[in-house]
Amino acid sequence: MAKTKELTVEDKLRAIYDLQLIDSKIDEIKFTRGELPLDIEDMEDEIQGLNTRKEKIENKIEELKNNIIKRKNDIDEAEQLMKRYTEQQKNVRNNREFESLSKEIHYQELEIQLAEKRIEEAKKEIEKLEGQIKGYTFKDDKDKEVTVKGIEQIIAEKEDNLKHKREELSSLMKETEKQEEALNAKAEELRSIIEEHLLRAYDRLRKNFKNGLAVVSIQRGASGGSYFTIPVQQQLEIRQRHRIVIDEHSGRILVDGDLANEEREKINAMLDNL
Repeated sequence: MAKTKELTVEDKLRAIYDLQLIDSKIDEIKFTRGELPLDIEDMEDEIQGLNTRKEKIENKIEELKNNIIKRKNDIDEAEQLMKRYTEQQKNVRNNREFESLSKEIHYQELEIQLAEKRIEEAKKEIEKLEGQIKGYTFKDDKDKEVTVKGIEQIIAEKEDNLKHKREELSSLMKETEKQEEALNAKAEELRSIIEEHLLRAYDRLRKNFKNGLAVVSIQRGASGGSYFTIPVQQQLEIRQRHRIVIDEHSGRILVDGDLANEEREKINAMLDNL
């Protein structure tokens, strides 16, 4: 529905107050869900972080395994060279050539020893990293076995917890789904007839106050938002509904008590019929 400029001030006040009542009811519904939506979001982020960490460890393990393969190839190559140099020693013409080949053989022996050392180090590192993923058990100072959870188990537990949280939230949402859909539809309908500048002011005020109250009624001569007494002359202007009055203390939009009661009864009746 297109916005219209034919609304009277009273129409505008009723529409903006209806929107406030609707939004407050939606806030109330969301409040019943408590911290569940935020808890679910935090858990999803945490699980994603754990999966990223697990992936990095797995990549490191893969890198170490590739290094082991390379080191084993280096050992094979060194052994082949040693075999060749040993054969060549049988046909040398002098001691200098023999000594030169002996040095080459010794060098290849050192290369093999170094490669074997690096292989053992890599295997130990892989074992350590796999322990981080799968979990591991060790004995403490009292010879008691202690099991440390691995990332996979932690992820599985968190995913199970997340599943229950999602089911709980889904159950809560189903209870209020029909009502919330109707409220959102009504809110959109009201927004379509409220002037842009008034909507912007309303939305800004909603964000500024923790309770989300941008439009309040006069209660016992005081603003329902700030609880400061409203001058009698201004109260009269508010009851006349000839212009939109703003609470000078809080900046909220003010409506008179009779209008507020009428609109509250109307919205409650709408909700009762859902």
